Amino acid sequence: MTFKLFLSAITKFLLGVILVGLLIFLPAGTFCYINGWILISVLFVPMFLAGIVMMFKNPNLLKSRLDAKEKQKEQITVVKLSGLMFVSGFVVAGLGHRFGWYSLPMPVVYTASALFLVAYILYAEILRENTYLSRTIQVQDNQKVIDTGLYGIVRHPMYSATLLLFLSIPLILGSLYAFVIFLSYPLIIAKRIKSEEAFLEKELNGYTEYKQKVKYRLIPFVW
Repeated sequence: MTFKLFLSAITKFLLGVILVGLLIFLPAGTFCYINGWILISVLFVPMFLAGIVMMFKNPNLLKSRLDAKEKQKEQITVVKLSGLMFVSGFVVAGLGHRFGWYSLPMPVVYTASALFLVAYILYAEILRENTYLSRTIQVQDNQKVIDTGLYGIVRHPMYSATLLLFLSIPLILGSLYAFVIFLSYPLIIAKRIKSEEAFLEKELNGYTEYKQKVKYRLIPFVW
């Protein structure tokens, strides 16, 4: 662990909290939006704890997770579309609270929060299984194909976890309208997966054979 890595991690974490808070509470026009606080709690508390664990146990993994600068043009487009989805969804949810639009019942919110935490646990397990994971599409030195555990079920378990995470977010916020916006995520991630697999087939030894072994990309028996 280095002070530079710690400073980078804590800075990005705090900026994330502030940004999400602004996108939710500013459109809502109030801090009295319980769904917003529930989301911030389930999103950032586990993230903070996971960051501490990675900082001490695997700082290289933490460093790679903090690097979000895509170099491929097509992936830059995917990142922008994802950003637009998040901004639009958060703002719509906040506006829905301000103007009294239809709000999902609290049992749905609590169930979505539980699913979100389950997805976080899956995400942690994926990071444990594959220490080569980064936020950008790249092949690291001595990287090998992982084909065990969750990677023996689908080729992109990280995206499967994020699918559950992201589709839970608008439900936690209690916004059916935001949920409709977040339904664009499967299409966005499908675009990223196709581009990523084309890259890995060229750059990562054994990936073509892995594709033949594990048939499904994201959801078992579906796709």
